[in-house]
Amino acid sequence: MRETQLSNCERLFLLKAIAEKKRLDGRQTYDYRNIKISFGVDYGCCIVELGKTRVLGQVSAEIVAPKMNRPTEGILFFNLELSPMASPAFEAGRQSDLLVKLNRLLERCLRNSKCIDTESLCVAAGEKVWQVRVDLHLLNHDGNIIDAASIAAIVALCHFRRPDISIQGDEVTVYSPEEREPVPLSIHHMPICVSFSFFQQGTYLLVDPSEREERVMDGLLVIAMNKHREICTIQSSGGIMLLKDQILRCSKIASVKVAEITELIMKSLENDKRARKEGGKFGFVESIPDQRITALKMELPPVDISDVEEKAEEIMSQAEPPTEIAFTPVLRTPGTAQIGEGLESTWRDLEESDVEEDDESNNEITIKANHGMDIDVTAVEQAARFAEAVVLSDSEEEEVVVLKPEIAEHNSSTASQPPPKDNPIPKKKANKKKKKKPAH
Repeated sequence: MRETQLSNCERLFLLKAIAEKKRLDGRQTYDYRNIKISFGVDYGCCIVELGKTRVLGQVSAEIVAPKMNRPTEGILFFNLELSPMASPAFEAGRQSDLLVKLNRLLERCLRNSKCIDTESLCVAAGEKVWQVRVDLHLLNHDGNIIDAASIAAIVALCHFRRPDISIQGDEVTVYSPEEREPVPLSIHHMPICVSFSFFQQGTYLLVDPSEREERVMDGLLVIAMNKHREICTIQSSGGIMLLKDQILRCSKIASVKVAEITELIMKSLENDKRARKEGGKFGFVESIPDQRITALKMELPPVDISDVEEKAEEIMSQAEPPTEIAFTPVLRTPGTAQIGEGLESTWRDLEESDVEEDDESNNEITIKANHGMDIDVTAVEQAARFAEAVVLSDSEEEEVVVLKPEIAEHNSSTASQPPPKDNPIPKKKANKKKKKKPAH
C-alpha cells in the first residue's frame, strides 16, 4: 500500500513554517524529541521511544561455526523489520528500498565500526563461536527511524548477557542463568546516528525530522558518532549538494547530541541494574502507570492559545474594511445559473385565440356580478367544460361538435329545414352563437 501523499496546501504550509523557524510540535531547529528507554524482563530486550516513533530491540545468541575467512571472530547480525502495524505504507514480508537502506546503514554504523569485540565471542578457534543476532521491530512510525533504531540496537547490546560456558577438551558446556551469572558483551564504544534534513536545496536545516517533515525535505544527512567525537559513518541522500561548512556544522551539532544521548543510556542502564539488584519493579511493568487514569489525559499543546480571542479581536479592530462590497451579487449571463435577480421568463406565451376566449368569459361574469344577478358557478363551469369538449373525427370532410344537451334538442327540431344553398352559414360562427344561448 502506498503512503498518502501530502496536498499542496500542507506542503506549502510546512515549508513556510520551516522558513519562519517554526515546527508543528513546537520544537526549535536543533531540538531532539523526548527519548524514553524501557527494558523488558529478559536481558537484551528494550523499547526506545523517540517522540511517537517506537522501536523494539531484542538480542539473542547461539553457538555456531565461524566464517572461513575469520575463524577466531564471532558473528554479529542485524535485522530491522518494518511491519504494517507501524504504518499502512509498509508491507509484511517484502523488502522495500527504505528497508534495505536502513539495514545497510545499521551494519556500517555498528558492525563495521567495531563497536563490539568480536574476538571475545570466540569459543574454539575455527570450530565454535557465538553468533549475536539483533532484531529490531518498528512498532510505530513517526519519522527518523534510523536514529531510533541505532539507539535501540546499542541499548539492547549493552543490556544483553550471554550464558557462561566452560570448555573441557572438545566438549563445551553452556550454563543456565540459575547456575552461573550471565556474561555481558565487550563493547568498545557506542555509535549513535543523528539525522539532519535539508529544505530548499540546503537553505534550511532541521535536526530529528518528523514523518511529515521527511515528506517535504530535499535531502538527508546521517552522521554516526560516539561520545569521543569519532565519526563512525556518514551518509548523504536526496541528491543535494552540501558545502564543507555545512557538514562541519552538522558534525558539531551531532557531537553534542550524541553526548546527551549516551549519558541518558548510561543512566537508564544503571537504574535497571539497581532495580534488578534490589528486587524492585523492573521491566516493562515499570513503565506502566499504576492506579492512574490516563485514558482522558490531555497533553498540553506546544503553542499557547489561551489569548487567541483577544488577539483576534485586536487584529480585526485594526484591520481596514474592504473598499467595495457587493450587496446584491448578480450574474447576468444567459444560459447559466443566476445569482440574485433572475432573467425574464422564456416559457411559451399563450396563443391569441386562448387569450380572447378567456377574456370574453371573464368579462361576462364580471358584468353579471355588477348588475347584481345570481351566478350559478357550477353552471358556468359546466358550460365552459362542454364548450371545450370538441371531438374531431378521423375524416377530414366533416366535423362533429358535441354541444349542450338543451342545444342539441333545439337543433333536432330545426334540422328538417336545410339552410339555403346560396348563402351557407359557416360552422364556426354558428357554434359561437349557440355557445351564447345557455348563458341567458
